[in-house]
Amino acid sequence: MADTIRDASGTDSAGEDTGTERETGVHSTSTSTEVETRSEAPGTAVVRPDAIPNPGFPPERLRVTDLDPREEKKAERAVSLWFGLGIFGAIAAVAVYVAFPLGNGDPDVNRWTTFGIGMGIALGLLGIGFGAVHWSKSLMEGHDLVEQRHTTRGSEETRARAVEVFSLGNKESGFSRRKMIRNSMIAALVAFPLPGIVLFRGLAPREDPNELLKFTMWKKGTRLTRDPSGTPIKASEVTIGSAFHVIPEGLNETEDRLEEKAKAAVLLMRLRPQDLTISSGRESWSYDGIVAYSKICTHVGCPVALYEQQTHHLLCPCHQSQFDITREATVIFGPAKRPLPQLPIMVDDQGYLVARSDFREPVGPSFWERENS
Repeated sequence: MADTIRDASGTDSAGEDTGTERETGVHSTSTSTEVETRSEAPGTAVVRPDAIPNPGFPPERLRVTDLDPREEKKAERAVSLWFGLGIFGAIAAVAVYVAFPLGNGDPDVNRWTTFGIGMGIALGLLGIGFGAVHWSKSLMEGHDLVEQRHTTRGSEETRARAVEVFSLGNKESGFSRRKMIRNSMIAALVAFPLPGIVLFRGLAPREDPNELLKFTMWKKGTRLTRDPSGTPIKASEVTIGSAFHVIPEGLNETEDRLEEKAKAAVLLMRLRPQDLTISSGRESWSYDGIVAYSKICTHVGCPVALYEQQTHHLLCPCHQSQFDITREATVIFGPAKRPLPQLPIMVDDQGYLVARSDFREPVGPSFWERENS
């Protein structure tokens, strides 16, 4: 079926030119051709006569705080109460930290102290956050606005406009006018950093770390016991290829058990005596192929707990440092820079393994304060 063409006079025809078309010589396709020509030209745009007009903003819906001064005052008090909660949380965190100090050796107290400090800091953050949100939702101007794009150069007009914007923001938020909200918010922001400032006190030990790491619970005659039972170990119980996780006798009865264990934990292994390479001065540090080395990695202090009995290598699972037991726990791979400290051992009259002395060097990771790290 032929397309129907309507001319300017409104007469229809089936595939034929109307009289108007013959007189003017202009067909109905001229409009589309003109649009196509204009759209193909670079940098041009076609303005549609049927474009949707800008609807603008919907009318502002007034809130109860805009209509009732009593509701406005109530909202202002609520915002101040939220900021007051922020102040309370910050002070509570400091109070818990001071009243129940960490590191007293009681895991339950440390757990509740940590919980109290965390809850105080959380209340401080929530108080400030909820106060700010409630302030903006209930009291600040709620009308919509459009910010036109403009250049970023700092002309006099731009600076004057910036001052105008700040003045308008101050007027709409009521920051200068609502003194109770302003003062409570400032107080909450001042109080919030206090827990962090106070907690800096616990980031470093009160004593010299060199002295803390230089000495452990091991001393001459201290028996080597199984971890965690505390059962003494006889030399006859240690077979070739076996490995024992060891703690000093009496560790489980100490008040600061975890801190002492972090320094004194030991791995005990037995090799064939001919497989050991012993340097001068360490001939008496082992017993019939039984050697004991610190379990604390010299990289960052992770527990070196994986022993490969075929290669006689110890592996740290954290960062894959490897130590060769046949060569006095020398580092053969990984980021560790020092061998594991060796614990000198011997056998007492009853056949139990005991320490000859404490470690001859500090245990744990190397750090810049330690000499010869």
